[in-house]
Amino acid sequence: MSQAGPLGEDGGAGAGRFSLQSTVALEGDGTAIAQARHLAVDFLRGIQSEYGVAVSQRCMELTQLVVSQLVTNARKYAPGPVLMDLRIDGDVVEVVVWDSDPVLPLARAADAGRVGQHGLEIVMAVAEGFGAQREPVGKRIKARIALFDDDAPRDRPQ
Repeated sequence: MSQAGPLGEDGGAGAGRFSLQSTVALEGDGTAIAQARHLAVDFLRGIQSEYGVAVSQRCMELTQLVVSQLVTNARKYAPGPVLMDLRIDGDVVEVVVWDSDPVLPLARAADAGRVGQHGLEIVMAVAEGFGAQREPVGKRIKARIALFDDDAPRDRPQ
């Protein structure tokens, strides 16, 4: 896992913005999903303790849920490794998952009688933003989750 400190104008986050990032390659075995959830929590706790960034319990839980759903889909539908990138961008955490399958996911119509295949619906319901794009190899899926609730303190590192 790699972790970077605050980025300024030259680092791409822009003046006055705070950005941290962690990237990990997940293997194709059955532990990848649990590993991804643990890494996401470790990342968020690390930015709290090391940089004083406020992260709500809701953000912790939603990030784990989103990571679980996106990595599960990548493991299920794409051969090979999965890359997961976690970024703090302003007041949100971005969860980005890359896999080798170029087919973009489609959210299915809500169907309470359908068993399974609700992961993308769940991600889109809890995320502030969602996007999918093809890459030269595979695709990249991105979801954005608010770091804190409206009433939470918004301390930023100096």
